[in-house]
Amino acid sequence: MPRRGSLIGKRWKRQKGKRLDINELLLTALRASFVYFFLLLVVRVLGKREVGATSAFDLIVALILGEVVDEIIYGDVTILQGVVAIVVVAVWHLVNSWASFKSQFIDKLTGASPTVVVKNGEIQRKNLAKERLNEEELFSELRMMGVEDPKEVKQATLEPNGKISVLLADWAKPVQYQDLSKAGSKTQKRKS
Repeated sequence: MPRRGSLIGKRWKRQKGKRLDINELLLTALRASFVYFFLLLVVRVLGKREVGATSAFDLIVALILGEVVDEIIYGDVTILQGVVAIVVVAVWHLVNSWASFKSQFIDKLTGASPTVVVKNGEIQRKNLAKERLNEEELFSELRMMGVEDPKEVKQATLEPNGKISVLLADWAKPVQYQDLSKAGSKTQKRKS
């Protein structure tokens, strides 16, 4: 029986009788890195509305990992190559998250910033066009938040997660119990 030495610098047996060396693993790592950054670019070009409630990073990681797992399961790559690709994608994900946390420039470069779509009751059509969001989609989102007319909105913002947040104008806010008690105390003061 042949003696087995250190795995470093030696070739490992591959599933179909082919040999796998360290260069092939490095090439796998480079391919995984390229795919990660390419998909990041694609997701940034698509915009917030296409990504939805998931961050661009999470979407990229899910896409890549899904494909890598598929390749491993069906035997298109060795388990070792798949593990290398998964580790590389996970490391890039951690590096991007950390760098975005530490640097506002990187956060803006790789993330999305909020976009105001309604300001003081006026629809910001230029911003809608920039985000590729039509008025019907905006009205639909506003209706789901209980807003019937954009004039009720002080500010509506398309957030980086693809959701629209709404701040109502003071006159459009629903009456609260404390509002009634304030009105009652003012009425009492007037009577006395």
